Amino acid sequence: MTIPATTVNEAQHEVAEVKEIISSLWDQRALILLVTALTVATAIAYTLWTTPEYEVDTSIRAVALADLDELNESELYKLLPKDALTRLGASMQSYDVRLTFFKAHPQYLAPLQLPGQPIEETFDVFNEKAFTVESIDPKKSTSLTQTIHLRLRYPKGIDGVGIVKDFTTFVINSEKEKIASSFQTLVTNRTVQIEKKLQSKKSAYEAEKTSKIAQLLEKDQLQKQLLQDELKALRQELQARRQNRIKELDEAIFIAKKLGIVKPTTPSALGDGDQARSGSMMRTEVNNQKIPLYFLGQLALEAERTTLETRRSDDFTEPRIDAIQKELSLLEHNREATILKERDTPELFLKDFAEIRGELTHLKHLNVDFSKLDLARVDKEASIPTPPIKPKKALIVGFSLILGLILGIGVVILRRALRSLRTTGVDR
Repeated sequence: MTIPATTVNEAQHEVAEVKEIISSLWDQRALILLVTALTVATAIAYTLWTTPEYEVDTSIRAVALADLDELNESELYKLLPKDALTRLGASMQSYDVRLTFFKAHPQYLAPLQLPGQPIEETFDVFNEKAFTVESIDPKKSTSLTQTIHLRLRYPKGIDGVGIVKDFTTFVINSEKEKIASSFQTLVTNRTVQIEKKLQSKKSAYEAEKTSKIAQLLEKDQLQKQLLQDELKALRQELQARRQNRIKELDEAIFIAKKLGIVKPTTPSALGDGDQARSGSMMRTEVNNQKIPLYFLGQLALEAERTTLETRRSDDFTEPRIDAIQKELSLLEHNREATILKERDTPELFLKDFAEIRGELTHLKHLNVDFSKLDLARVDKEASIPTPPIKPKKALIVGFSLILGLILGIGVVILRRALRSLRTTGVDR
């Protein structure tokens, strides 16, 4: 029966304590307001003392494929719009590219640069949190095209808008120069390769031509020697025939003298030499045997021998000699070899020469106007931001007000607790 009474007393005691705390807070409201005012004043001083920071951004989108058609039509350098945008994003993230930009535009970091401080040190401090490059993939976002966002956070006194605009232009122009340099290197290397290929083909052709001329001349020389050997052999044969004929004639003349045959006769006529002939008579002799040479008679045989002995050449007696002389005359000049030697434009006879020369002409007249080449399109220009992103004055002041109230109340409660402890110690 006594437990409920104790509970009621404790509850009443707690309510009384709460009322005392509230009364104490009200009595010391000036202290709470003072603490709150000091906190708010500190926050306001912080917002006024802290250098405001601003943020500016720009968006860069990929161009249409047709904008890169002039470059891709060269068939030496292939660049897709997304690849061009990726190159720009990589350059924007590059430390060296950023440092090169600020070295070329030192006026942008001049407000932050201390006297005697190298621009590299100033840039390191500024670059640590200034740049943010973000790539938006249309496959992973609601954007319909691939986009690059460049954000720059900068303190008051810095031309952030100018930095973003000029840096974007600097990166685009730098990439154009790199692509132009790579393109020109490809053209130069390709031209050198084709010229080497053409020179190699010329050398191979000259070697082949020289070899063919040598083969033709060697073949003609061999044919000449064979014909000359044949001609010499024929002449020796004819001479031997003539000598043999003379010897045959000598024997026949000797026999004809013995037989007294002066003029041509026949064996039957020789047998009837002394028989008297009455009237006119025609004699026909049929004999399948060769009549000996001496029947031609001494006069005819001696005349033939004299002629053979005085003969200086037997060439006319052999038709083959005329044919050999004709062939030797034709072999004096090889017209095919002469024409090959007289070729002063070997390129015209090279295989694939027209294709090689056409490719060389194409390379030498290949010209891409990189000043009109669009690698990317600035979709959103950088503009001057109105409110700073740091410090957020309203948020800081509001938070300091709440914090000041909490601190003021805490101080009052702490003072009351300390007072209670002193009172308790005195009572004891």
